[in-house]
Amino acid sequence: MILAALAIMVCSASIASAQEAEETQATATEAVEADATATEAVEEAPVNDLNALKLENEVPLHQALKTKFIEGGPGFMSLIIICLIIGLALSIERILYLTFSKVNAKALVEKVEKALAEGGIEAAKEVCRNTRGPVAKIFYDGLDRYEQGVDVVEKNIVSSGSVQMSSLENGLSWISLFIAIAPSLGFLGTVIGMIQAFDAIQAAGDISPNIVAGGMKVALITTVAGLIVAMILQIFYNYILAKIDSITIDMEESSIDLIDVLTAYKAK
Repeated sequence: MILAALAIMVCSASIASAQEAEETQATATEAVEADATATEAVEEAPVNDLNALKLENEVPLHQALKTKFIEGGPGFMSLIIICLIIGLALSIERILYLTFSKVNAKALVEKVEKALAEGGIEAAKEVCRNTRGPVAKIFYDGLDRYEQGVDVVEKNIVSSGSVQMSSLENGLSWISLFIAIAPSLGFLGTVIGMIQAFDAIQAAGDISPNIVAGGMKVALITTVAGLIVAMILQIFYNYILAKIDSITIDMEESSIDLIDVLTAYKAK
């Protein structure tokens, strides 16, 4: 009985100790979770405040561009914008012209060859007359001199090709001018802005960081605008050159094919 009583007492003490340990651990876990929650709240508070500040400071793109335009000086910024508008207008006009000038040269050679076989030179000239583009114009000029011999046709094709190349490159000199003049206007605005900044420093009689930073900011905006305009126009310029090269290759290859077709036709 004494041993049983001691065993019951030991078991009761063990159970009580285990319960106390579990309660202590639960209390510690709750304390840690409370601390973590408080820390997260403290950490999230600045983030939320920062996000709210960002939302308040967000400005629409057109409003930001308008502000930068005014800060850069309406005079030089207007000239740079004019360069962009005229350059884009010329570029779009050239792209449309070259797009409509592009034809399937191989298909045109086949049509001319078929027309020669069925109706002779006049039928071939009619096919070229009804087809747009510089390739068809070269073909027509060559066929128009067929009676004078294949050698004369070849020379006439070369001369007509030179004229058509000039037509394809029409307006590129103006685009290259605006590519060069836009950053030049930006640099000129920068230099004038720096001069104005130094004049402000001289008038204030002290080198104030606000005066220097404000003047330099206004001066550099024109340079950035000029460089952006030049890069945009340069992309269009290179694209136009690529299209001109493609049409030129078609003219050269199709001209050789036409000479071969006329030589075969004359042999018959």
